[in-house]
Amino acid sequence: MTAHQLGQLLLALACVITLARLLGAAARRLGQPPVIGEILAGVLVGPTLFGTMVSDRLFPVDIRTALAGLANVGLVLFMFIVGYDLDFDAVKGRRKAAVSISVGSVLLPLGLGVLLALWLARHHDVPDVAPFALFIGAAMSVTAFPVLARILTDRGMLRTEVGGLALASGAVDDVVAWTLLAGVVAIGAGGGDVPWQTLLAVPYALVMFLLVRPQLRRLVEARTRAGRLTPGILAVMLVGLLLSCWCTEAIGVHAIFGAFVFGAVMPRAGGELLRHETLERLEQVSVLLLLPVFFVIAGLRVNLSTLDSTGLLDLALILVVAITGKFAGAYLGARLNRIPARRAGALAALMNTRGLTEIVILTVGVQLGILDDTLFSLMVVMALVTTVMAGPLLSVIYPKSLVARDVAELERAALGVPEAYRVLAVVPAGRRRGPWWTWRPRWRCGTTRPRWC
Repeated sequence: MTAHQLGQLLLALACVITLARLLGAAARRLGQPPVIGEILAGVLVGPTLFGTMVSDRLFPVDIRTALAGLANVGLVLFMFIVGYDLDFDAVKGRRKAAVSISVGSVLLPLGLGVLLALWLARHHDVPDVAPFALFIGAAMSVTAFPVLARILTDRGMLRTEVGGLALASGAVDDVVAWTLLAGVVAIGAGGGDVPWQTLLAVPYALVMFLLVRPQLRRLVEARTRAGRLTPGILAVMLVGLLLSCWCTEAIGVHAIFGAFVFGAVMPRAGGELLRHETLERLEQVSVLLLLPVFFVIAGLRVNLSTLDSTGLLDLALILVVAITGKFAGAYLGARLNRIPARRAGALAALMNTRGLTEIVILTVGVQLGILDDTLFSLMVVMALVTTVMAGPLLSVIYPKSLVARDVAELERAALGVPEAYRVLAVVPAGRRRGPWWTWRPRWRCGTTRPRWC
């Protein structure tokens, strides 16, 4: 890299951070997750509004390879954070309901997505329909667990029953959807056939959960002895993360799955401080610098300026399938477990968020040649719409008054205060039924005669 290219790269990174922070803050003021503004920042610098005039000046072609490398590193760190952020304790006591909601929110959008893919394949010259249909179905069925957790935190719903069920369902949904997507990616990478290396995914998973996971407990002990997260401990985690990504890439599955699995096998019990400090450090690098670069690389592919009537019809169908399939599947799964209608609707609205997770999946589809740039653009719009609508829809279905009631019930239960009810009885006016000596005169309005009652 020449000195001129290095200067252009540094300038581009400064612009990326500035745009991401400004639009992220604007999204937060509008009551949306900051990731919405950051994704829009990537779309704005793309060819949708200004063609290639802005993107070619800020991000010249000769530095995009370096930007893509940084974006992939950010992607790996993000998927590790997603896996490490999964709260398996949230499923305890809610396993049946969480599994039911997750299965409903995966199977229905998966089936509808496959049917939609058969329609889309006719208009986009898809050479191999099978991996394309499975990929579209899997992309429709994913929930953005980090965005879901952020919405619950902002609304003070983490400790409520709805919040606990949403976290448990989102955790199960993530595991099911990412496992499904890993198979689809393996098929897509093999050109429609499953390569023999993919069969190594089973022993890889067994080694990670049965051998690597117990050894990672030593990191908790090392952190306890040191009293803090030392550079040596963090270096061991990063090396393990990168080796896990290399293994999944070598067996024909994308590196993001190796990052997700390594985060999932990190110790939870007794390692709360290690988890908090690790996520805090990695999020500072990933969220501030590397993920915004990923958004820019993705945004350079989004081009909505060439949409015609057929593209608008495709977009409408994608939105209908994505919203209806996810919402209806999660709602029916909740109602089958006798969850009240309002709470079931709140869970369905939360499970319909896609956010950054969807962008990650779509980027993998583009890299494998499963999606073209037009379909990628339409699916990015779907990810933005479903994430933006989650907050307002949740406010309508489950307003703050119900959240406050749930929090009050939790506080009473924690204090051991029994539930008490105050009864207000309304007695209609009329002649008083009692002895004559209890009667009192009342003056009738507008008259001079007393009315005995």
